[in-house]
Amino acid sequence: MMDPLSSVLDGTDPLSLFAATADPALPASNLDGSRKKRDKDENLTVGLDFEPWSSKRGEILARYTTNEKLSINLYMGSEKGKATTPGSAVSEKVRTRLEELDDLEEGSQKELLNLTQQDYTNRIEELNQSLKDAWASDQKVKALKIVIQCSKLLSDTSVIQFYPSKFVLITDILDTFGKLVYERIFSMCTDNRNSLPDNFSPECVNDTAKETCLNWFFKIASIRELIPRFYVEAAILKCNRFLYKTGISESLPRLTSMIRGIGDPLVAVYARAYLCRVGMEVAPQLKESLNKNFFDFLLTFKQIHGDTVQNQLVVQCVEIPLYLTLYSPAIDWILQCISYRAAEVLLTEMMERCKKLGNNALLLNSVMSAFRAEFIAARSMDFIAMIKECEESGFPKHLLFRSLGRNLALADPPEGDRLQILNEAWKVITKLKNPQDYISCAEIWVEYTCKHFTKREVNTVLADVIKHMTPDRAFEEAYPQLQSIIEKVITYFHDFSVLFSLEKFLPFLDMFQKESVKVEVCKCIMEAFIKHQLELTKDPVILNALLHVCKTMHDSVNALTLEDEKRMLASLINGFLRMVSFSRDFEQQLSFYVEARSMFCNLEPVLIQLIHSVNQLAMETRKVMKGNHSRKTAAFVRACVAFCFITIPSLTSIFGRLNLYLHSGQVALANQCLSQADAFFKAAISLVPEVPKMINIDGKMRPSEAFLLEFLCNFFSTLLIVPDHPEQGVLFLVRGLLNVIQDYTWEDNSDDKVRIYANVLHLLSAMSQETYIYHIDKVESNDTLYGGDTKFLAETSKLCETVIAQILEHLKSLGKDETLKRQSQLALYFFNSILAHGDVRNNKLNQLTVNLWNLAQKHGFADTKTMVKTLDYIKRQSKHPELKHFTELALRLPLQSRT
Repeated sequence: MMDPLSSVLDGTDPLSLFAATADPALPASNLDGSRKKRDKDENLTVGLDFEPWSSKRGEILARYTTNEKLSINLYMGSEKGKATTPGSAVSEKVRTRLEELDDLEEGSQKELLNLTQQDYTNRIEELNQSLKDAWASDQKVKALKIVIQCSKLLSDTSVIQFYPSKFVLITDILDTFGKLVYERIFSMCTDNRNSLPDNFSPECVNDTAKETCLNWFFKIASIRELIPRFYVEAAILKCNRFLYKTGISESLPRLTSMIRGIGDPLVAVYARAYLCRVGMEVAPQLKESLNKNFFDFLLTFKQIHGDTVQNQLVVQCVEIPLYLTLYSPAIDWILQCISYRAAEVLLTEMMERCKKLGNNALLLNSVMSAFRAEFIAARSMDFIAMIKECEESGFPKHLLFRSLGRNLALADPPEGDRLQILNEAWKVITKLKNPQDYISCAEIWVEYTCKHFTKREVNTVLADVIKHMTPDRAFEEAYPQLQSIIEKVITYFHDFSVLFSLEKFLPFLDMFQKESVKVEVCKCIMEAFIKHQLELTKDPVILNALLHVCKTMHDSVNALTLEDEKRMLASLINGFLRMVSFSRDFEQQLSFYVEARSMFCNLEPVLIQLIHSVNQLAMETRKVMKGNHSRKTAAFVRACVAFCFITIPSLTSIFGRLNLYLHSGQVALANQCLSQADAFFKAAISLVPEVPKMINIDGKMRPSEAFLLEFLCNFFSTLLIVPDHPEQGVLFLVRGLLNVIQDYTWEDNSDDKVRIYANVLHLLSAMSQETYIYHIDKVESNDTLYGGDTKFLAETSKLCETVIAQILEHLKSLGKDETLKRQSQLALYFFNSILAHGDVRNNKLNQLTVNLWNLAQKHGFADTKTMVKTLDYIKRQSKHPELKHFTELALRLPLQSRT
């Protein structure tokens, strides 16, 4: 038997081997045609579709843990007296530990024993920091010693279940070292004038850099132990670029062969994973070395069942199934590298090799995880046959079906095989006794079932899940998987009448006993409904199911629920309500809204939506009946009006109530429900005094007067066409509103009261016309009722005088120095109101207009341009025959100079 360590180098010692190839100018005599072809750039680069090692690192550290005590065995000399670099960010605690690590005499040995997993991780990270500090302080030999000693730790499998995590931690140090060496040599190739391009050739590298690079390889070649020599050279593999073009392509096969000398199969497979990792980084086009690593691993796979490994597992009390899982990260990574943009024929070769190994489950699982889903799906039946022939011990078959299902979720198998695939898979899955094993597989295969089959098969699968997960409340430990199943079902079933007709769908929802999870599932269902339900529906199956779903969301609201969450839930429920339509069955529609009000009374936006919907329903009724108000129609409209009148007081937003009272009153008026309209308007008037000074708008407190002004202006526009009640007197609603405005406590620095009074004058002016400028069909407004009666006109004039007196009193109160500017602006505003709505042929009004004009300019606060434009407008208007009296008015309006 040849010594594997010596045979790798054909009897030549490492230093002599490197010396023989040290001169990059010498042509390699053994480059045959196949090597030239292999070394030719195949234009393969690693793209974004290649999952990087960094994305797997955290998962491995989280999965492979231990509670056993760990140790770090160090044999390393230190260059005493050299501390870490000044200004280092290392903490005192860490520095103390690093000093402990450094405090070793040449040739001495020290062990750190009884370390917890966290302690071990901290010590390795400290060694990584020590490496960086040594490098920064130009202690290159010390840095190399640290890397060598850390690499030696990868030969230790005393706590075997932690080995994958140890590999991650140690190779972090190797990566740091490789980067430092490469950057150091690269920096030697640059100066202030020139720098190496990314695709540089060895000819561009100066002699100093080449000599330094060779020196590193000489040092590494002299390392006596195989594992550190392999790992440290692999870490600086990229540095071969500085020496010769074929350096990497020659080093990869040699390093691959070196791994054959590693006796422990677990240690060896992770060494191969690391070599594939650096190989993909520096030369992804060299696929042959990647393939060779995997095939070498297959040849040595039988070692797993040998006495050495089995005895080790007995000593550590590790079962073979757990032991086999330790290989997964390494094998998966190797196969990911091999399969990256590989041809389909390579998968066939892999499958044949797996068959020769007796369809080893671990390898089969890794193959299905690595290759493209399209390749796996096309051979689904072949894989199922291989899975069936695998031994049950060691690696459970359900995990193989899980991996196959993942591929089938991404790619479709041949159509003729689909049912048989499902039957074969579910035959295994349904027999699983462990709920977690079962649900992890069922979650994957539900998507396949939804994608390719009808509601009958999906219902069967849901029933099977309920059957397995209900005993002992196993569902409580599987909420994420159950939620995933629901999401997959609603992803493929956009016809909600079909979805909710599934007998087991609602029983499946009942397994979500935890409220927060159930609400999230309900939100997911509602989002899908709003997105995919394109037509209005009255399907009782859909309505009953979604009312149940929405009720679940609504009932989750309590005093601690955030406002954003309430808004989201209300938005989803409103989205559902807007999609419900009973066409012309208006009574059924109103009954639905009444039921919804009782179910969703705690969400104000939903109540507002319902009020708007009922108002719209009342208007639709009027439109469809085309004014044919039978007793039944009138009764229905009154029922709608009553719904709104009862519901509005339950709202907390005062402006929400005010606006809905106004809107509902307008709807009642449009439907000739005059007494009901009066009731809405009276309710609005009585609510005005309750308007607070500040209101909450999107979480911030804002003054309310601007909103009140806007509401009152809209209200005035409606009051124009509201007929007086025969028993209430002339303009009873206007008088009531004026009394409220008079008693309301306005801000001292606000002029909104005057602006409101000005709008009241506009209203009274419109009411004094013989014919109003707009009407509601079949509603007789005051212009018809009074017909220009002199008593009515006298009442409006009297109200006008009262309002004008209030405005003038306010203008007088602004006569102080600090309010003169406000007085000027308000005087001009009132002037324009009279000009637009008053009859300035009236002597008193004409004189008031002139006085307001002069007051606006009196203290020099009027804008000259505005005054000029206003006067020009009056002069232009005077040219109209009906406005000739404006000519005289213009003559009485002087422009005052500011000089």
